[in-house]
Amino acid sequence: MANRIPEDEQARRERERLTAHRGLATWGERLVPLGQFREAVRAAGLALSPQEREAALAAYRAGAPDPTPVEGPYSRIAVFGGVYSNHFALSALLEDAARRGAEAVYCLGDLGAFGPNPEKVRPLLEAGGVRSIQGNYEESLATGREDCNCGYTDPRDNHFAEISYRYTAANCSPEFKAWMGTLPARRRVRVGERELLLVHGSPRRINEFLFHSTSPVPFLEVLLTQNRCDGLLSTHTGLHWHRRLPSGRDVVNVGVIGRPANDGATHVWYALLEERGGELGVELLPLPYDHQGLADEMRRERLPEEVVETILSGWWTTCLEILPARERARGKY
Repeated sequence: MANRIPEDEQARRERERLTAHRGLATWGERLVPLGQFREAVRAAGLALSPQEREAALAAYRAGAPDPTPVEGPYSRIAVFGGVYSNHFALSALLEDAARRGAEAVYCLGDLGAFGPNPEKVRPLLEAGGVRSIQGNYEESLATGREDCNCGYTDPRDNHFAEISYRYTAANCSPEFKAWMGTLPARRRVRVGERELLLVHGSPRRINEFLFHSTSPVPFLEVLLTQNRCDGLLSTHTGLHWHRRLPSGRDVVNVGVIGRPANDGATHVWYALLEERGGELGVELLPLPYDHQGLADEMRRERLPEEVVETILSGWWTTCLEILPARERARGKY
């Protein structure tokens, strides 16, 4: 009987087989010999001296000046994104943020989308003194675009995005759309000694998805350096997360209050940020609300049952294809 290879040795050999370089490189839609690819890169690229290289890196990290005024300072603020016309959750958030002593409340955009009756959102924002920025929805509605510019690429994702956008556009008054166009694209807020940049998708693009699993630390460090901030707050992905970088700076996706976080729970999420002894304290908070009331109103408005199911179950059934593998694996579908 032949000797069996130990499992750990077998796993090592399989890993080496899978990761072994086969001497090929991807060039567009073709695989070409690695030597040929390297030669083409050398011919097309720039040869920089060490000094020139350092100067180029410094210029890349420096970024462009940002004239956005800095608001505050505050000791504690509440920040949320993705209302998606969920006026039930917005009402609950304003009550919860006030109970927790938030000195200011910020919205990172996307007032409309999956939910019903978007005109119910603006009076709540104004009554609560919420300071908003534009998301891709506000940008599209204010400029009369034919789509939400959500950044989806899959046909199924775009199918439900189109239904949501057309409903929102048809149920927002011209005056409401014009008001959306007056919102700034970004804000800067000081919490304690930390200057925070508030954007919708990313500082680079309004519809860029900053997922936890696909936003490596070096990339985030450069992004904050380029934008000269101590913390970056965004939304757009629909999934909340927080990362403290080696530099001591923070990146927070504040989540959305328009639909659950694809975790089987019916509550939604927002962020509470406060000064804590010179550091930024970050709490990602679950927010219960009348989800049954929302589902009933969505059905009265004849919105897709697939979206209603998400509100009632806590599992996404639409706009899933954009999710990276790790985030997709945590869901039900």
